[in-house]
Amino acid sequence: MEKEDKEDKKEDDQRPAGLLSSQLLLKRSVYEVSLHPGVLTWTRAHLPSRLGHTVPVSEVISVRELEVASSTSISPCSCTSMCSTTTSSDSSPSRSSTTGTSMCTSRCTSRCTSGAKGSRRWQKIPQRDDEDSPHAFTVSYVQRARRAAWRLRDVTFLCADAALCGRWVRTLTEQLSALAQRPRRLLVYINPLSGKRHGERIYRHKVAPLFSRANISTSVIVTQHANHARDHLRTEAELQNYDGVVCVGGDGMFSEVMHGLVLRTQRDQGRDHHHPDQDLAQTGLRIGIIPAGSTDCICFATVGANDPVTSSLHIIVGDCQPMDVCSVHHGDAFLRYSVSLLGYGFYGDVLSDSERRRWMGPARYDVSGVKKFLSHRYYEGTVSYLPASDVLGTPRDRAPCRTGCVVCQYNRPLEEEKEEKLKMEESHEGLAWRSVRGKFLAINAVSMSCACPRSPQGLSPAAHLADGTTDLILVRKASRLAFLRHLLRHTSKDDQFDLGFVEVHRVRRFRFTPRFCQSDSELDLQELLQEKEQKEVQQKEVQQKEVQQKEAQQKEAQQKEVAGSQARRILGQLCREHPACCRSPPCASCWNCDGEILPHADIQVRAHRQLIRLFARGIEETPVFDDIIPPI
Repeated sequence: MEKEDKEDKKEDDQRPAGLLSSQLLLKRSVYEVSLHPGVLTWTRAHLPSRLGHTVPVSEVISVRELEVASSTSISPCSCTSMCSTTTSSDSSPSRSSTTGTSMCTSRCTSRCTSGAKGSRRWQKIPQRDDEDSPHAFTVSYVQRARRAAWRLRDVTFLCADAALCGRWVRTLTEQLSALAQRPRRLLVYINPLSGKRHGERIYRHKVAPLFSRANISTSVIVTQHANHARDHLRTEAELQNYDGVVCVGGDGMFSEVMHGLVLRTQRDQGRDHHHPDQDLAQTGLRIGIIPAGSTDCICFATVGANDPVTSSLHIIVGDCQPMDVCSVHHGDAFLRYSVSLLGYGFYGDVLSDSERRRWMGPARYDVSGVKKFLSHRYYEGTVSYLPASDVLGTPRDRAPCRTGCVVCQYNRPLEEEKEEKLKMEESHEGLAWRSVRGKFLAINAVSMSCACPRSPQGLSPAAHLADGTTDLILVRKASRLAFLRHLLRHTSKDDQFDLGFVEVHRVRRFRFTPRFCQSDSELDLQELLQEKEQKEVQQKEVQQKEVQQKEAQQKEAQQKEVAGSQARRILGQLCREHPACCRSPPCASCWNCDGEILPHADIQVRAHRQLIRLFARGIEETPVFDDIIPPI
């Protein structure tokens, strides 16, 4: 045995690193199995290599050695009594034992798999694939399924001797250990109340077994209250002991983890995140998302599927997807970070109304959406933005962000970035900034497509994850029917920006000032004076008419109260909310920042390029490594 081990070691030293080729058994057939640098292939003997299977080593989850003899031993079954009776009828003990075993194997294979009335159990007796191949090893790898989903598949190869089997297991293990991008230790946060409250069960049954198979150690924390994960990451977590952070929950749980990690990084790097012009430091740890929420928009936009198994496999293989983050400030006060949707008007009203209906679950968004659509409120204000003129692509080029996106990989020289920053600071109030004033049904800023199962295209299908910009969508005042057309295009492939009242801009910064917050420097002074004079004239006329028509108004009010009592009971709040119906003065909406309501409507936003990284690779359009034959 020692000589064989020395010979094996000598062969390993002489063999090129990471290269093996052998004829192994797979499902009673001989296969040519080869391990090239970075690629594992197996092809049935005497068939072209293009008809075989090719798996990148980076997508191999684990490899483990098996013993076929122990795994295929015959277990007792419901026909043990029959077998014992058959063996006892023979006079020879050795012969009876052999005969009984053979009869049991043949009968149990046909009877036990069809069920036995006495035991009421279904049993299947595994049989040995080959008597001459008592050793085997199993390779677990990633297999792509429909709709960007990943699945874990196992393939078991049988070897003629233990030395060959050990050589394969040892070489594959070395290849997996050399993958530096793979995490070894993870910090996991579970939100037990997200979505349908299945977070703990999803992690225990679907995620934890995969991490265990990949030899990933985890520290699990079940959150007890809101912002538990954020506060723990900011103060208590020992981040140097982990290779990544995983959140099990919805978009709100991801926002907690992202805020805690970004704020912790800025504190450690000595950056003042309260200053709007401060350049933020990139986070060192990657974030993994296990979807267990209501919409899981961020997971769908970065992976392509809301599937816990798919997300777990992306974490195991160590994928890395950079992502932009927008900082939101009110003056010199920091409010929040945003990675998906920053919405004012319609989406802000829907969120604020749905918060009062949390007992309804995910259905509250549908109810609030219908209610706010019928109210059809618009808001006045001024939007100022800094266009991103030096980036590839436009919001309407219909080129979605996918794996290996050219737009996201486009990096400008450092000198140009410094020049642009200086130009930005000099022209902060100059010609580089553009302003739009008017009445808006919705103002949305998205740093990703915001696609989800209900809206496969998202709010901005061509938005990119890591290009350092955000798409600013302005929906001006329009009729209900026109606004409905715009909303319905989110669920179809039609161009949702091909409407006269909708405009979209790719920007690096923008700020919004509501009508009631604007000062004389931001509005035309003459317009203010004219409005003031008109109001004074109207007030005088109203006072004169009130004196002359006081009695007539009282009678008319009584008649209207009797005639309109039933209509007020039906419409109620909708009528009071509609400005055109009740002539109520314009009021302010609220900002929906990734599912959280901001306390201020007057904000300024800046996009930070690739501030965080995720365990993802973007949405894959076509399977990777198809028809790739490694060089020999």
